[in-house]
Amino acid sequence: MDEINDPSIPSALNFVVANLKTIVPVQLDAENYPVWKAQIAKPLHANRFKTFLDPNYTSPTPLLSNPDGSPKQWLLKDQNLATTICSTISPSILPYVVNLDSTTAIWSTLETRFQPTNGSKVIQLKNSLHNISLKNQTVTQYLSAIKNIVDQISAFSSVVDNQDVILYILNGLPPSYQSFKTSIRTMLHPLSLDLLYPLLLSEEINLSSDSAHASSTLDPTAALFMYQGRGRSRG
Repeated sequence: MDEINDPSIPSALNFVVANLKTIVPVQLDAENYPVWKAQIAKPLHANRFKTFLDPNYTSPTPLLSNPDGSPKQWLLKDQNLATTICSTISPSILPYVVNLDSTTAIWSTLETRFQPTNGSKVIQLKNSLHNISLKNQTVTQYLSAIKNIVDQISAFSSVVDNQDVILYILNGLPPSYQSFKTSIRTMLHPLSLDLLYPLLLSEEINLSSDSAHASSTLDPTAALFMYQGRGRSRG
């Protein structure tokens, strides 16, 4: 049967309708548009619904309904996609698109609304990266926080060079890591992130071990005073 005239829901559309909220577990809000957009676009592109997101695509408007009034295939797909996408949008954003009548209109409106904020958001994220520090975190938590910021920057189609990431990591380490930082910075050849991570984790273990050993080893002078004090008390 001709796809345009077939009113049944195709399996690809069934998959998207049934699974999109699972694929995109976090609803769109004012802060997460790039990540939300990427998560929505991938399953739609994979299931050949890319044209429904393209504002330059001309919909087959003369062919929207069958003689009996039932919706034709294109309209059926479009309305199901629009409804499913709206189900992934938070209540604070939904009023901007809920009355729009097509998937393309929803997609374009969200793009227009959120795209101008990308530049300022990237600046904020890069500033966070510049000021990040280890503080009371473990090295694993510290590296995870840095990766999270870098991933968010990438979601805005911006890039942070790996050598810059290494610089941010080293700058955020406390004075106890000074010798480690010096050794990394004076290497003859640039170090990759993949090699830096295990070295930094190993340094954390070494510093922790040294600290534990120092606290368990009594200073000889302090031991002498303690001994003399006990001697005097007996006298």
